[in-house]
Amino acid sequence: MKNKPDFSIKSLPVIFQTNFHLPHQTGFYRGKVRDVYEIQHEFLVMVATDRISAFDVILPKQIPFKGMILNSIAAKFLQLTSHIAPNWFLHSPHPYVSIGKKCEPFKVEMVIRGYLTGHALREYQMGKRTLCGVALPDGMSPYQPFPEPIITPTTKADQGHDMDISKEDIIRQGIVSKEDYEIIEKYTRQLFAFGSEYASRRGLILSDTKYEFGKDKDGNIMLIDEIHTPDSSRYFYADDYKERVEQGLPPKQLSKEFVREWLMENGFNGREGQKIPEMTDEVVMSIMQRYIELYQVVTGEEFTPPPSQDILNEIENSIIHSINSMVK
Repeated sequence: MKNKPDFSIKSLPVIFQTNFHLPHQTGFYRGKVRDVYEIQHEFLVMVATDRISAFDVILPKQIPFKGMILNSIAAKFLQLTSHIAPNWFLHSPHPYVSIGKKCEPFKVEMVIRGYLTGHALREYQMGKRTLCGVALPDGMSPYQPFPEPIITPTTKADQGHDMDISKEDIIRQGIVSKEDYEIIEKYTRQLFAFGSEYASRRGLILSDTKYEFGKDKDGNIMLIDEIHTPDSSRYFYADDYKERVEQGLPPKQLSKEFVREWLMENGFNGREGQKIPEMTDEVVMSIMQRYIELYQVVTGEEFTPPPSQDILNEIENSIIHSINSMVK
């Protein structure tokens, strides 16, 4: 593991939000962590901000470099997996930005799990033996691998919490047609197999992840959004995984789960009336270092922060230059 960069939190620029007015802009949407600009009803410009969310709530402080790290990892994997599933991505003109085809998203997220952890573990420990219509074996231990990866979809809510849903209900309710669901199910398994093999070469275990799909203007099914990032995936370190699990300890992991765990330990899990705990500089620093660590371990590359303090201006200029070269 490479050395972690030593930064002073207060000296670092963060991107809370953007308010660009881009050439040929035809729409704008601000998500939990991304600002999305529509260009000529045909392209999307996704700016990954430094906002961080957990339990579908945007936390009060931003994490320096988080957007850059998420975007860079996602761009890398979108390029590496384009032979498996066609995707929306065209290019990344800046470490915080991805530009690609506009697609109409399916209203589901395809969550695939190789191990009993996270939400699945919490449900299992409450005695549930069926998750999203999938039967779970009795007698499983925390963090144990499933006999084979299981797909546990969720609804994709415009606001509020995503909800577990079964394949059968997705098709029955007409959220996704049977024909289209079978295609995205196949892509989900193939992408997870690729991600698992890649993670293994980096000394990691890809425990679970999620994928989102949609259709482009020609009706082709596309992988959209991010892929295999710490916000959408959970990685375990492989070297001490077996030893820790046998001792009844959770595996050492690289994911956003540690943020959720910190929130729960401090009395917050997204329920109404709960107060988000104070995010001190130490907490922000810890989260930032974990994101940098994941970037370096997953990509095998040294993390280099952007040299300029005027990141917003750089981002806007890079986007405008890119749009002008794409749109005549």
